[in-house]
Amino acid sequence: MEVFWEHGYEGASLSELTAAMGINSPSLYAAFGCKEALFREAVALYNATEGSVTSAALRDEPMARDAVEAMLRNNAYRYTALGKPSGCMIVLAATTCTPANSRVRAHLAECRSDARDALRHRFERGVVEGDLPAEADTAAPHG
Repeated sequence: MEVFWEHGYEGASLSELTAAMGINSPSLYAAFGCKEALFREAVALYNATEGSVTSAALRDEPMARDAVEAMLRNNAYRYTALGKPSGCMIVLAATTCTPANSRVRAHLAECRSDARDALRHRFERGVVEGDLPAEADTAAPHG
């Protein structure tokens, strides 16, 4: 995960990936089939660990404003933590992925869309629970 996080999908070499996992190339292909499948697993791990602060804040904070504040603060902390690559793995990998890897780009776009949907749902919850005004434009996060 951290090799992809630091170098992006295309920048992560097979030798770096196998060295990080302590395996050889045939073992990588036997376990994952291809680099893209390994990357998808790394994205899932990132979302379940480092990237989970967004969903936790949106789910756990009682007020919409507190949820957004916690999401921003916790992500800022994670994106600058010592000993970890800087920034968001999903965003960074997407910005370094060329059109030649359109399936990887589409997967990353779907991850970003899911995050926007979660934010919109939290705003909708805020309207229902009364901590946001009924006329609030909950679709605004979609741009």
